[in-house]
Amino acid sequence: MTEPIEVPSVLAGERVDRALATLTGWTRAEVSRLCDAGDVLVAGRPVAKSRRLVVGELVEVLAEPVAPTPPGPEPVPLDVRYVDDDVIVVAKPAGLVVHPGAGHAGGTLVNGLLAEFPEIVDVGDRDRPGIVHRLDRDTSGLLVVARTSRAYDALVEAMAARAVDRHYDALAWGLFDAPAGAIDAPIGRSVGRRTRMAVREGGRAARTAYTVVREWERPEVSRVECRLETGRTHQIRVHLSAIGHPVVGDGAYRGARPAIPLDRPFLHAGALGFAHPVTGERLRFEDPLPEELAAVLRRLDRE
Repeated sequence: MTEPIEVPSVLAGERVDRALATLTGWTRAEVSRLCDAGDVLVAGRPVAKSRRLVVGELVEVLAEPVAPTPPGPEPVPLDVRYVDDDVIVVAKPAGLVVHPGAGHAGGTLVNGLLAEFPEIVDVGDRDRPGIVHRLDRDTSGLLVVARTSRAYDALVEAMAARAVDRHYDALAWGLFDAPAGAIDAPIGRSVGRRTRMAVREGGRAARTAYTVVREWERPEVSRVECRLETGRTHQIRVHLSAIGHPVVGDGAYRGARPAIPLDRPFLHAGALGFAHPVTGERLRFEDPLPEELAAVLRRLDRE
């Protein structure tokens, strides 16, 4: 742990990752990893790397950065939906991990991207080059990947400004009290199970908007469209479970039930929209439900 750092006036209004990189000599990627791990505190609370600093605030760093072993190229199949000089949009299948990490040294989406687009090796974070947002391993759907550093910086800023539209298709247990709403509750690591997340005091701010699209009564389930206003780990799954409507098939958050046997969460990132990071052109992509999820809806219609 380093001594607390007081934010100087010259860095007032600067992002945490950029300010700490300037003050410590660490890379922004190293600072980002520390923020993701909850090891950077401002006023005693963990902060996101995009948080803007105020002059005189005290920044505490609880750990030293550890340089990861960078991933290498591997022949992982990719479903590329769009590509230009600056961005790549891919459709990720359920079961594919986005980038290497604990328990997944290779065979990830990043390994496949490096094989097909080797130039991303120096874009953004060293251990997850090109990646500006993620999907859980068992969540399918669309991801935008930065192909250049200028695109990476612009997309990270857009994510922080909530200027990227990310819509998810989910099937949740039970019937909702209101046809639309928002879940605004902080998310942090579960105290009892560190591999899972939970709504908890002191967690990072998280907000999920939802709209009920359709309901079935036997069994009682609701198809909902969820829109992320923040991007926390397992956010939709944790939020829906917290209000008593866990995602169908989600064994980690009370959603696996025999009435609808499914070996993955019914959660699909079906729509993605953003301004092109270089041209400013508005881009939007849609991805239909994969067959294993579409089959669940067909069964519900027959019952």
